[in-house]
Order: sequence, then structure tokens, then C-alpha cells
Amino acid sequence: MSGRMTLEGAGCITWWGFGPARDLLEKRKSQMPRQQTELNVLLVGSSDPRHILKTISGLGDSDTLHVWVIENSMEVVARQLLLLYISLSAPESMGMQEKTDVFLELFGNSKIRSETHDKLKHIAARLFLLVTDTMATETDTHIHPCLDTSLLKFKERDELARIFKQWQHPPSPPLSMCKVWDARVRQHLGTRYDARRGCFDWDLSMKLHDKGCGVIHKQDYIKWRESGVAFEMREGLYCIANQSLLSTRLFMQRENRVGARGYWGDIVSSPYLSFGIETDNKELLKTENNQHVKTAQNISLDNLQKLFMSLNIRGGHATVFNPTKDAFNDPSIPPGETRQSDEEPASAADQKETVELDNQRHAEDKQKSYQIELMNLPRVTVSFLSLDSLPKLPVKNKYCRLFNAVYFSASMVHHLDPSLTQTAAPDAVLIIELAKYLLDLSKEQESAFATRVNEIAKQVGFVPAHAKDNDAYAVFTLQKD
Repeated sequence: MSGRMTLEGAGCITWWGFGPARDLLEKRKSQMPRQQTELNVLLVGSSDPRHILKTISGLGDSDTLHVWVIENSMEVVARQLLLLYISLSAPESMGMQEKTDVFLELFGNSKIRSETHDKLKHIAARLFLLVTDTMATETDTHIHPCLDTSLLKFKERDELARIFKQWQHPPSPPLSMCKVWDARVRQHLGTRYDARRGCFDWDLSMKLHDKGCGVIHKQDYIKWRESGVAFEMREGLYCIANQSLLSTRLFMQRENRVGARGYWGDIVSSPYLSFGIETDNKELLKTENNQHVKTAQNISLDNLQKLFMSLNIRGGHATVFNPTKDAFNDPSIPPGETRQSDEEPASAADQKETVELDNQRHAEDKQKSYQIELMNLPRVTVSFLSLDSLPKLPVKNKYCRLFNAVYFSASMVHHLDPSLTQTAAPDAVLIIELAKYLLDLSKEQESAFATRVNEIAKQVGFVPAHAKDNDAYAVFTLQKD
């Protein structure tokens, strides 16, 4: 599994996960005391917010949830913030249908519509402020109460700011997404490139369908494998590169590391896995002539709308923003002028106090502008930790026996260390993503990986819990002393 060519199809950066969304606290909540309502979840390499959204949807009204996220790339962190920002958009700023369409388009499409591109640039500008602005008050460490980037290092926040700026103003000359996608397909298939449609059909029918993903239709899957466009909910031209799916990969060239910008994510398994292969709505699973009537696109849309509805219920509606009148927003003052005062000129001390009050008001107005655009989910916080923070958690008192659930992706499970047990709460649950949907692996390699996962979990003090057969995740509970 560690060979570079073996998993070339999965890519070197994970833009989406290789398994469906899970409520990571579902098993834990059935075991914990009724009075325990403060819940902490650690996500290592989750890649997208599917588990965050699903876990929030399963919360009780009085529950408090703190999600701690560690990724292996700031580009993935930037995408997480983008998708969470869309998810938290208030109904007044983005309707349910638009929110779902924009989310899926930016989540799984290499190319997007011009309207979605404009939305991406707008959100990128907001996220730029989120990671660069410092609140005037000492008690506030981040502008929006649900999204916390204050625990990242300064250089990491600078990197996020650079990424968000790049989404707004892509470097010249612009990259052709068609060319960079096709280059990946050629590299992956090699001599089989001319017969690529047959390869795509084989991967779908003999692998994905065989693993229970019959709702992924042939037409949709082959189009995504050809072009990188997975979701087309609205009519229009999908012709603008999705900047959030472009990243830099380092190559060795004459003993020097050279960065190449392109698409370096998954080109085989598909973004349908996160939201589009499981549903409780039996109507979406109906078949005719052994063919599914609805598609993974339909299921993704339905699942996301239900998740967003649960966010709306928890968050209510956005706060009405009534900005304080001043020389910058008072319509009675002509542009370029300020209101004249009949009062005597202020002293130096008064001027200093006025400046401080203006700065504080400016910061408060920025926070209010987020409140009108984003919902505040009571008692829910998502904090992003530094890329290298995982081995440091066990030595910090604040994380001692904190996490009720710990999640590791398949690509990050090798970082699971016995010392991390010190951060697990009593009866904690460990969830590890398996290699079920890594299509470049053989059945023997997939089975060997599952065996290795069990060995690692045992080494860190966890024992297998009862789980569904042939699931995409292995679930463990903390071993009793």
C-alpha cells in the first residue's frame, strides 16, 4: 500500500474521503452516562467535513461538541474551511438548493460554472479575513464561534491566507484543468490509455458495483473519470477550473525539489463515496430491470439537504445586522466627506480613546458581518490543529483523557501511536478508515491492510467492536484495565 505507483489513482492529496459519512459518536453515545453531554472528537486526515456534519446532526439539543481536526496539508485545511463555510451559510444568504448545489460543485467537480466561481472568490475573501484578522477583545480568539483557526501556527495561517488569495486571483498563465486532469489519467493508465473507457467500466462494474455502490451510474462515473466533473445539478457551462482542487506537488529534479501545480487528488474512486452511496430513503434505492432509478448524484443531494436542515434547526436564523452609523456607512454624508462636528477639538487622550473605540467597533462589525452570513451553532466548535501537533497531544494536560471518539483515515493510520491512548476518554471509540474503496489495491492487499489496522489498534490499547460486515471502517473501543 505504500508504493507510489500502486496508489497513483488515489493521488498524493486527499480531497475527499474513501468512505461514507458517519456519526462518529453514535456507538459512544449509546454507552455513555446520560448526564455526559460534553463531547470531544479528534479527526486525523478526514479530508472533508462529511463526518463533522453527520456527527453534528446526531447531537442532542443540550449536547456540546468540540471537533479537533488535523490534516497533513494546509491545502486540505483550506478546503475543509471552504466546505464548512458553505455548510454554515445562513438561509438568508444562501437558500437550501443553492447551498447544496454549490457545495457539491466545489466538493467534487474539477470544473465549475461561472456563478459558482464567483461564489468561491467571495467565500475565499471572507476566509482570508477569518484567518488573518485579530479580534480587539482578549476573550475572542476567532471571528466566528464555530470555526477556530487560532491554534494553527502563524506560518500555517499565512499559508492559508496565501491559498485563499490564490483562489481569488489564480496565478498566470491559468492552468487548463482539462490538460492537468488528462495528464493524470494518462500517467495512471499508461499503455491502457487508448482503451480507457473499458478500464473505467471495469473499475465501476467489477469493483465499485461489486462493493455495493450500484447507485453510481455508468454515465456519471465515466464522465467523472474522463473530465473530473461528478455533479451537474444545474444546466450551464462547467468550464472554469475549480481552484480549490488545484495544489502543488514536489518532484525531485536533478537533486532539487521542484513544485508542480496541478490536480493531484483521486481520479479512480470518485467523490460519490462521501455522500452518495448510502441513504435511509428507500425511494432513492428503487430499481427497475436490475438498474437503480436514482443516481449517486440524487442521493448526495438528498443526504446533504438533510444534514444542512439539521444545521438550520440547531442554528436557527442569522442575527440581523444593524451597523453603527459612521462616516463610512451614513448615506446622508457624500462620498469622500465626513460629518462636521460643532464640538471643540478633542484632546490627545480623547483622540487615543476614540481610535481604540473605533478599532473595537470595526472588529465587532466584522464579527457581526459573519453572523449575518453564517449561522452560529450553539455549543459546536471546530478547531484546526497544526499539521505536526499529533505527537504533542499526549504531553499536554488539556488533551488528557479528552476525546470521546478518535478517527484516522487510511492514509494517516501509520501515525497512530500508543501514547495517543492518554488522550482517549474512558470508553472512547476509535474509528479507522479501511481500504475498501481504494480501487488500485487487490483484494489481498485490502485484506492485509485490514489485518494491519487491527494490529495497530491492539498495540495502542483498543479492541474490535461489533461492526457491520464488509464496512468501510473498523471500529474499536478502549480496552478495559
